[in-house]
Amino acid sequence: MAKIQFIIGLDEETVPDVKLSRSQDGINGIAKFYFDKPTVFEFYQGEITGLYLIDEEGELSTRTVYAKFINGKPQSIEASYIMNNRDDWERFIRFMERYAKENDLSFTKAKT
Repeated sequence: MAKIQFIIGLDEETVPDVKLSRSQDGINGIAKFYFDKPTVFEFYQGEITGLYLIDEEGELSTRTVYAKFINGKPQSIEASYIMNNRDDWERFIRFMERYAKENDLSFTKAKT
């Protein structure tokens, strides 16, 4: 089962918008996650220190996570996961394929 967590052991129920970009040579890439009103705020009031992508192959993680507040209340979370080589890219894509299948998501290619 593919899942996303901000706190280890606490699954995030909000399905994010994910935007992918990749260098022209295909070596580097970045995935940007946007969570509108994530459920982690309902269950946890402490500091969020990372984004954890967990599936049967293991765990991918990033510490590049930012919370957005409006009138002192948390509203959204943005996170970036950087891929530095083709193996990182392929591993991330395998995670996203599993996560997408389990959450009825689809991929839309950007118009160029």
